Amino acid sequence: MKRKREPTVTNAIGLAGLVPVLVFLLAALGLALLVRRRARATSAGGFVKEYFIGDRALGGFVLAMTTIATYGSVSSFVGGPGQAWNVGFGWVYMATVQVVTLFLLYGIMGKKMALVSRKLGAVTVIDVIRERYQSNALAIAAAFILVLFFVATMVAQFVGGAKLFEAVTGYSYVTGLFLFGAAVIIFTAVGGFRGVAVTDALCGIAMLVGIAVLAGGIFSAGGGYENVMNTIQANRPELLEPFAGGAMPLSLYFTQWLLVGVLTFCLPQSVVRCMGYKDTKSLHKAMIWGTVIIGAMMIGVTALGTLAAGVLTDDLAAYGGSVDNIIPVAIAQTLPPWLAGIAIIGPIAASISTVSSLLIASSSAIVKDLWLHRAEVKGIEVQDGTVSRFSQIATLGIGVIVFVLAVTPPDVIWKINMFAFGGLETAFCWVFVGALFWKRANKTGAIASMVGGTLVYCFTMAIGFKLFGLHQIVIGITVALVLMIVGSYLGKPSDEKKLEVFFPEK
Repeated sequence: MKRKREPTVTNAIGLAGLVPVLVFLLAALGLALLVRRRARATSAGGFVKEYFIGDRALGGFVLAMTTIATYGSVSSFVGGPGQAWNVGFGWVYMATVQVVTLFLLYGIMGKKMALVSRKLGAVTVIDVIRERYQSNALAIAAAFILVLFFVATMVAQFVGGAKLFEAVTGYSYVTGLFLFGAAVIIFTAVGGFRGVAVTDALCGIAMLVGIAVLAGGIFSAGGGYENVMNTIQANRPELLEPFAGGAMPLSLYFTQWLLVGVLTFCLPQSVVRCMGYKDTKSLHKAMIWGTVIIGAMMIGVTALGTLAAGVLTDDLAAYGGSVDNIIPVAIAQTLPPWLAGIAIIGPIAASISTVSSLLIASSSAIVKDLWLHRAEVKGIEVQDGTVSRFSQIATLGIGVIVFVLAVTPPDVIWKINMFAFGGLETAFCWVFVGALFWKRANKTGAIASMVGGTLVYCFTMAIGFKLFGLHQIVIGITVALVLMIVGSYLGKPSDEKKLEVFFPEK
């Protein structure tokens, strides 16, 4: 009986592949430290504003790249392309909706969130929510939900990055987890928001380079584009069909377009970027840069997953039984060691950039939205030095928790990522929309929408309940909308004076 070929990685690949990764991590760390040092010297807004919002000084390119890097996770570079290898170009067509994500974010939320946050002196999205709805209970619920889903997302990033590191370099999963986990936790803790934003730009460039290198490897190993396509046509022709032979029904298209496209404008980790740009010119540049780059990045890397089927022609069992292994195996088998080391930087950068952004946001929820707010209410003055130490401890603490949870890796990281996306969208979508665009929205509706919608979403996910085969995000977002409307009409209207900040008379 013929044994199926298992992907193997040699120690030689390991050593050669490790060097570029180490160089990149050291460069990212050095850049974060440099940016932080300069920021301390020039900042006029104090530690909190500088650490959590970058003193509202991001230019257009950096704003675009940090948002892209936050949105483009290891799931985008490993899980998504792996699924594309499994089902074909239908998954690529579905990924095209991601072209509009930054345009929607900046177009819907960008300017108004920036204006409101500046008027309020807000540093976090929860600051804005608390002031709009005048509810500490809502702010606490928002902070809890935010940290919960962020931790789930970060675990997926750690797992994906470490698995990739293991497959390409040959070193152990725990070694990879420790190496880049320690790097991202340290440079996030010391670099703050601005350091994260600038290193995100570096990570975004690394992602594009990684895509280009892997594309070259796949086409070289497969004998060129035409040969790769002919191989797919001969072996798995259903991959070339929009509906993938029934594996990609319209219901999946619809729900995924909602989940990773239309509704991403309300993800808090992206919305907070709208509070940190320098001026309107920077926002407009970010819209242009962001739309072009994220389109090329997300469509390109997902397409590579399908094209890899022209090189990796065995069944899934031969590659460890998980679609998460496809891209790591493609890198290891189609590229020479030193190029494999460069290619791996792209998805690792995606993991690092996402984790760093979520770490800052999680830290701000704990430090700024809970601890500092409580101190302010009690009339306790907290010195910048104390805030600095506590912020960095909080960042390190959350990072360590995520690291520990990732030691025993879950399977199928893209599903974990999509679960977290759905939870955050359900919780925050109508709360943000109501806060900025509907005067009638009040705390009763906001609390009901956030808490009720999130509980329904999580419950339906837990029991596997769907309507008409649609992802549970449809149930969650619909319930959240109904609760926002009903609660807002049943509850007491918001104070008119408080509303003037959000809805000034023209």
